[in-house]
Amino acid sequence: MDATEFPNASASDLAAAVRAGEVTARALVEASLARIAARDAEINAFTVVRVAEALAEADTLDAGGPGHAGPLAGVPVAVKEEYAVTGTVTTLGGRGNSTPATEDSEAIRRLRAAGAIIVGKTTMPEFGQFPFTESAATGITRNPLNPERSVGGSSGGSAAAVAAGMVPLALGADGGGSIRIPAACTGLIGLKPTRGRISLAPQAEHWFGLVVLGGLSRTVADSALLLDVLAGSTPVDRWSCPPPSSPYAAGLAAAPAPLRIAWTTKCVMPGTGTDPEVAAATEDLARRLAALGHRVGHVWPRWPVPTDAFLPQFYAGMRVEAGTVEHPELLEPRTRQTVALSRWATPRVVERALRRGESVAAALDERLLTDADVLALPVMPTIAPEVGLLDGKNTVAAQLATMPYVANTVVFNVSGHPALSVPAGVDRHGIPIGVQLVARRGREDLLLTLAAQLERDAPWLAPACP
Repeated sequence: MDATEFPNASASDLAAAVRAGEVTARALVEASLARIAARDAEINAFTVVRVAEALAEADTLDAGGPGHAGPLAGVPVAVKEEYAVTGTVTTLGGRGNSTPATEDSEAIRRLRAAGAIIVGKTTMPEFGQFPFTESAATGITRNPLNPERSVGGSSGGSAAAVAAGMVPLALGADGGGSIRIPAACTGLIGLKPTRGRISLAPQAEHWFGLVVLGGLSRTVADSALLLDVLAGSTPVDRWSCPPPSSPYAAGLAAAPAPLRIAWTTKCVMPGTGTDPEVAAATEDLARRLAALGHRVGHVWPRWPVPTDAFLPQFYAGMRVEAGTVEHPELLEPRTRQTVALSRWATPRVVERALRRGESVAAALDERLLTDADVLALPVMPTIAPEVGLLDGKNTVAAQLATMPYVANTVVFNVSGHPALSVPAGVDRHGIPIGVQLVARRGREDLLLTLAAQLERDAPWLAPACP
């Protein structure tokens, strides 16, 4: 493999080439850094690029250092600003912290052990509180497919970096759609795993269970490989789930047995409608699933409303996060407003919200995931907006403006179910439309195998944005 193939190569293929001695980790990192230098001024995906550090780590790996035989050997990876990476400030998307981290978070440690080279950190709205990647600290992150449209968020910098071919893999985090929404907006694979699947250490929890860690990629195989690398809990974690019976990546080659799939365009949140373009893309994906031999049925479900569980966890989580920063006076006005409004979300209210979340999860299992193995519904019921949607809005107005975009995603953060965003179409502005596949807790394997079958049937991988 030649390093010039880098922008369109999968992480799996790049790592295999490094292990086989066909290309060096340094050559891959240099290709990634060159791509970042050429594209990022327009897109604004990166907050920091670890040029010297990444090249030095690649040289160490090429010399037989840790990770040289790993599943991600030499693969350049970007990580969202909420991950602790030794030597960089964990900014959380704002200006509240200024001291570089002295230790990697557990997920970063696992990435490095697998051979990945972290080339930089990516943009996010402060604390990840909105589904758009725009902030006072870093400005607007633009969609590589159409710079005037949103890339989504809050893992928008990670999505933009992958979609633009700057890295084949990037880490995000999802507390209300923050992996799935940017994946949908950029035509990527974005997996929100089951709560407890990936360790949050050194934190025990994030937003009281709403936030889970995960990644974005351009192929299902890369998403499965990344989950194999990251999966596993530690004694620190408040939540955990049993390990899979076999590696996720190993199960992708075989088509799944015929599944019962229920699809819908009915929004989870009452009062929100589905854009006709989004509805058409969802119905088209359902037809494809039926043509693959699955038993597919259109449903109009009685969704459990997650708002009374989500809001206490969100507000209390924002307050806790604000209490961890070094310079709270430097937080953005909207963040300070959210924290000021969070006083009602007391520990007792949060515990009641967690119990409510379990009832939401039970309702999903009993009403929808008993007669169906997989649910399919739009990631966003509407198309991606123009950038700047939240300009000039206070936190209440901003949250109201974002509600239509998270109307179908927050329920699965409340319940803890895994949800996988796959490309399903393109809107009139050239921005992809995503459909999320949802299964019972712990069944990421089912979602990945089904997505791999869809990918083989009609590959959706487009060349990296030029």
